[in-house]
Amino acid sequence: MTDTKFILPESELPTAWYNVLPDLPTPLPPPLDPRTHQPVSPDMLGAIFPPALIEQEMSPERWIPIPEEVREVYKLWRPSPLVRARRLEQAIGTKARIYYKNESVSPAGSHKPNTAVPQAYYNMKAGTKRLATETGAGQWGTALSFACQMFGMACTVYMVRVSYDAKPYRGILIRSYGAEVFPSPSDKTQSGRAALAENPASPGSLGLAISEAVEDAATHGDTNYALGSVLNHVILHQTVTGLETKKQLDLMGETPDVLIGCVGGGSNFGGFVCPFVPDKLAGSKVRLLAAEPQACPTLTRGEYRYDFGDVAGLTPLLKMHTLGHGFYPPPIHAGGLRYHGDAPIVCSLAKDKLVEARAFYQKDVFEAGRIFLQSEGFLPAPETTHAIAAAIEEARDAPAGKVIVFLYSGHGMLDLAAYDAYLQGKLENYAYPDAEIRRALEACPKVEGF
Repeated sequence: MTDTKFILPESELPTAWYNVLPDLPTPLPPPLDPRTHQPVSPDMLGAIFPPALIEQEMSPERWIPIPEEVREVYKLWRPSPLVRARRLEQAIGTKARIYYKNESVSPAGSHKPNTAVPQAYYNMKAGTKRLATETGAGQWGTALSFACQMFGMACTVYMVRVSYDAKPYRGILIRSYGAEVFPSPSDKTQSGRAALAENPASPGSLGLAISEAVEDAATHGDTNYALGSVLNHVILHQTVTGLETKKQLDLMGETPDVLIGCVGGGSNFGGFVCPFVPDKLAGSKVRLLAAEPQACPTLTRGEYRYDFGDVAGLTPLLKMHTLGHGFYPPPIHAGGLRYHGDAPIVCSLAKDKLVEARAFYQKDVFEAGRIFLQSEGFLPAPETTHAIAAAIEEARDAPAGKVIVFLYSGHGMLDLAAYDAYLQGKLENYAYPDAEIRRALEACPKVEGF
């Protein structure tokens, strides 16, 4: 087949999301109340989430219908293309076939609207007037700002300060959609003020920004919280990418040997690979490969245990690979991958050896991004370059006919400062020290019986 792009018609847009929970070989450990260490009830989540999302978070149903109002917004960019990266193949001299699922075609330029749109929709239907959220590199904050505009809602974004300062155009885009955005830590919340009192020059962290957004939602009756990764319902919504990819590969007569995605919280990777989990459990040899930073090595060096999802300890405890909720990552440019934990679904799959993980240094992934840019012509986000680096590593010396598919999770047009630093030789490789990981893990709660 000589086609480069494989595009499904709108009539093939999935009508239901795939829920992997009933197919997991090991039941997912429940989220726990941080005070009692007992499983949280739906009522406990009602202060910050609408009923529909709480139901999806715990649903035993394998398929969840996509509301028609959500599908209509999806049609602005979905189904997204599956692209054969022939020029990349030539550039690295591989005999493998490389494909990428291009999620950069969304209005926000990433995969994030796949869950932002349904989260805004369900909140709107529940009567919520405003959503509060965090964002690392700004992709999620941009997506939720777009989604709230689609459904007539207000939006407040707490953006990790180091990214807020490094990526001013993200803030401009968020405000252009009609939302407000503050650098985190901010003086808008008790969590933010406490962090500033401890360190006025704090670069912030995703865990701290989550604390601010959760506190904002919990203290305002008209406001709910929206999370761009980690939780089950987020990965559920993201399965639209994997479902489309599976259909595109089937129509092309291709069988993937390895599926690759970058991992920070786990949303794009989880949504991409989960629809292939039943095949793998049935005997398929497809490998599911998660690519993460050496500077934030949750799956490769974190402990699988219960921990808070945020710095201030406002969230339920989640069973996940974690570096400790007090982990403050170095200011690498892949801001969306600097979370201390990972999605419980992804972590459970990794624990059961269905998912493998590999960590990459910052300069190596930017080099992969440069190779992709100069061969395929598109500028990937720093987060996405981790998946590209893994794909190139898999392709080199691969046997003829090996099929490699990766998720192109977002473009890098608002990350030019990071590429400028790379081209000027200013980036440094950084591996998080074992001693620092052990120190951060000491603060994790001790949970018995799960």
